[in-house]
Amino acid sequence: MNNDWRDGFLFVGNHLSLDFLNTRPVMDGNPVELLPDGASLARWLKAAGLVPAREGKRLERDWSARPSLTGLLDELRQFREKLRQAVFQMEAGIVPSPAFVAKVNELLSAHPHIDELFRKDSGLGRRKRFGPQVPLDIFAPIADNVASLLTITDKSRLRKCEGCVLHFYDTSKKGTRRWCSMNLCGNRSKVAAYARRQRAELSGQ
Repeated sequence: MNNDWRDGFLFVGNHLSLDFLNTRPVMDGNPVELLPDGASLARWLKAAGLVPAREGKRLERDWSARPSLTGLLDELRQFREKLRQAVFQMEAGIVPSPAFVAKVNELLSAHPHIDELFRKDSGLGRRKRFGPQVPLDIFAPIADNVASLLTITDKSRLRKCEGCVLHFYDTSKKGTRRWCSMNLCGNRSKVAAYARRQRAELSGQ
């Protein structure tokens, strides 16, 4: 696996909510669920940098033996698909539906992502505090980041990859990024274009 993958998860979105959205990619022509159980959810939190490695390991142990997580995972995946629809709308220049905005507001209220101060060499810093006790707590950083996506992000740089189903936020200087990554789709597209040119040249001889 290349640097686009961390512990079995894709991180090409340049935005946490888009990396969450990309936990259901299409591989070899079929959709693949990267969050099938509680253990994988804990691993994603660690891979996304939301919890330290040691905490991630603890959550993975605790959540792997909890069949009661089925309902939560269903709710999380349902929200992911609602987010997918909202992202498609934003990419088309359309404001997401009032129902989706209401859902995000509901999650922000029920699962606030709390700020805290911390000491650093130059004095004090500010960061989000996230210490999940129950799996539902994952909605705190997700909802907070989705709210950021809806309100702050330059919508013109929100894109779907031209070669697959993944979405990303274009942070390139020129804003001309077309693929989720060169490793996954960019090189493949260039190889295909080269092959087409070769065939065209051969047929013209």
